[in-house]
Amino acid sequence: MAFTEIAYDVADRVATLTLCRPERLNAFTLTMRAELIEAFDRADADDEVRAVVVTGAGRAFCAGADLGGGGGTFGHRERGETVEGAPRDGGGTVALRIARSLKPVIGAINGPAVGVGVTMTLPMDVRLAAESARFGFVFARRGIVTEAASSWFLPRIVGIAQAMEWAATGRVFPAAEALAGRLVSRVLPDAELLPAAYALAREIADNTSAVSVAAIRRLMWSGLSASSPWEAHAADSRLMAELGGGADSVEGVTAFLEKRQADFPMKVSEDLPPGVPSWPDNPYGG
Repeated sequence: MAFTEIAYDVADRVATLTLCRPERLNAFTLTMRAELIEAFDRADADDEVRAVVVTGAGRAFCAGADLGGGGGTFGHRERGETVEGAPRDGGGTVALRIARSLKPVIGAINGPAVGVGVTMTLPMDVRLAAESARFGFVFARRGIVTEAASSWFLPRIVGIAQAMEWAATGRVFPAAEALAGRLVSRVLPDAELLPAAYALAREIADNTSAVSVAAIRRLMWSGLSASSPWEAHAADSRLMAELGGGADSVEGVTAFLEKRQADFPMKVSEDLPPGVPSWPDNPYGG
């Protein structure tokens, strides 16, 4: 697929996905939906990619769904995919693909992130915000509901009370409030946002086992819906048994004892253990 509404670049073992409709504040379309899913497929398939940074071109991250179609924007449901008989929410297909990523995902939120522009960031692992960033779960002000599976993600990130305050009011709020509510990890001057995101991505790429990070990511996210810590203990135990005697474990311990940088040989594409949770499971097919 040739991308037209996003850019995909790889450098220093970091993939950058840039939403590229700056004339529309990177508003979300069905084309962008398909391109984002394809980009995450590419990143997962490329063993040279150790982390993914997602940002926006121009002065916005993503202003939400493109409302250029007028009042009927959310009434158009022409896609063939369905879930329990209803056309699948486009933002949800992107959010669930990000959730399935085998590479850690860092959101570098460089301006307004509203509607699907903020809900698509919820399954990202770390969200960094520029001081100019603004956030809004504006769905109730548009006569629709929270989408992109955000009714599952958002309360788990910020708690139910904060999630309901933002979703019920639908107001747009500044980066400082997002930080106080734990929606983002850090707020940085605009010029420092991408350097900070890349520094974090490179820290992962330079110091960790790709297979370990993929397994940990799946353990962490799937653990949010574990029925008890015993379920998590069972998953941990399986993967400790599968990875503990692996080449990356041997290299990690040896490098530590020899006081040198580790050079982990295992690859996500070839060596991911079968015990890694296949999360999120899709009971609907497709």
